[in-house]
Amino acid sequence: MKRPHYKRILLKISGEFLAGDGDYGIDPPVIQQIAREIKEVKNLGVEVAIVIGGGNIFRGMAASSKGMDRASADYMGMLATVLNGLALQDALEKIGVFTRVQTAIEMREVAEPYIRRKAIRHLEKGRVVIFAAGTGNPFFTTDTTASLRAMEIGAEVILKATKVDGIYEADPMIDKKAKKFEELTYLDVLKKQLKVMDATAISLCMDHGISIIVFNLKRRGNIKRVVLGEKVGTKVRG
Repeated sequence: MKRPHYKRILLKISGEFLAGDGDYGIDPPVIQQIAREIKEVKNLGVEVAIVIGGGNIFRGMAASSKGMDRASADYMGMLATVLNGLALQDALEKIGVFTRVQTAIEMREVAEPYIRRKAIRHLEKGRVVIFAAGTGNPFFTTDTTASLRAMEIGAEVILKATKVDGIYEADPMIDKKAKKFEELTYLDVLKKQLKVMDATAISLCMDHGISIIVFNLKRRGNIKRVVLGEKVGTKVRG
């Protein structure tokens, strides 16, 4: 049996993915499938932390572009990530995976407040930790949250789960001839202005040498393949 390539990972899941084929909300079969894949990785002995987006419920930037105050819109987006985090926690615990949700905005009745040392302790005890409510600050994306939390907990890699199988020079949904990149450096991403993660998130990873692997979550078993070191998606490195 292959040994895992990584001991501790941070998995970034976009909120839009949880909507499945719909435009809005949470599709139970989708979140259940994600939970099963996370359990497979946990069974390899890998410590798993997760940052989840909220775009399937509310997008702060979209509301801001239509006239809403940006800070208020971003706080609403952070609350949407908490809903997704609680839904994923429920799906994981139903299949026997002990999970903790930690939020950057305190709401003790539904989740723990984010405490770095406590998060690390949960991981060491074999629990999955879901980080919700972004960084707790407006104007920062969940991509930046993923980079920040990965550094804080000492994750070896960020796995960015998307609907496409890597990073392309153009949107492959629109341009069928778009070239896929197998490997890139952080500077490549910034210079080419590739829409992988926002510039703040990429710069944080570059400064601290954390690799990012962008892969297709729609293909079952891909999280496990990445963790086992198989060539999946696109790797961004220093």
